[in-house]
Amino acid sequence: MMTNTAHQIWETFKAELIVEPTDDMKQALASSIRVISSLIHRDGVLANEPWLTHTAQELNEIADDVEAL
Repeated sequence: MMTNTAHQIWETFKAELIVEPTDDMKQALASSIRVISSLIHRDGVLANEPWLTHTAQELNEIADDVEAL
């Protein structure tokens, strides 16, 4: 399921580009997703919201899948 999500995110990202996508761009997208995950995880831990921690873990998995595409 995450792979489908990663694919959808990558395809949406590519659709917005005015140049051909590169592996560097894919890496940058995955890194950006990880930053969002880190912020959510930090805020979830600070707010004591376990569902945010779960969301952060899912985002990390999506970032891994984006890289693997």
